[in-house]
Amino acid sequence: MATTRTAHTAWEGNLTHGKGVVTFDSSGIGDFPVSWPARSEEPNGKTSPEELIAGAHSACFSMALSHGLTGAGTPPAKLETKAEVTFQPGTGITGIHLTVTGEVPGLDEAGFVKAAEEAKANCPVSQALSGTTITLTARLA
Repeated sequence: MATTRTAHTAWEGNLTHGKGVVTFDSSGIGDFPVSWPARSEEPNGKTSPEELIAGAHSACFSMALSHGLTGAGTPPAKLETKAEVTFQPGTGITGIHLTVTGEVPGLDEAGFVKAAEEAKANCPVSQALSGTTITLTARLA
C-alpha cells in the first residue's frame, strides 16, 4: 500500500532577506522556521532544506539497515546514524556522508560494514538522492 506524506512552506519576501515556515502536515509535529542565512551561514535556531534531508536520510538508512540485519538473522540492539548534507551556495548540495555506529550481537565488523553498504544502496531516500555523492563510515560500537 502506497503512502503519501505532506509538508508545506509559507515564504515571505525575497531569498536573502525573506523567511519561511515549514509545516509538517501529515504528522502534525510542528512548524519550523527557515531562511537563507540559516541555510548558507549559521542556523540560529532555524532549519534548512539540507537539515531536513539529513533527518530523512538518517532515519531511512537506519530503517533499511535494521531491516537488512534482521533479515540476515542478526537484529541490531542499537543503531546511531548521522547524516551530513553539504550545501555550497551557488552550486547546491555537493555530498552526503552517513556515519553509523551499531551494536549488533553476533556480527563482526566486516559483516556490519557490508550490511551498511547494502542499506545505503537500497534505502529509498538514498535512491531518491542518487544524483548526489553519498559516502559512508560504518563501525560497531
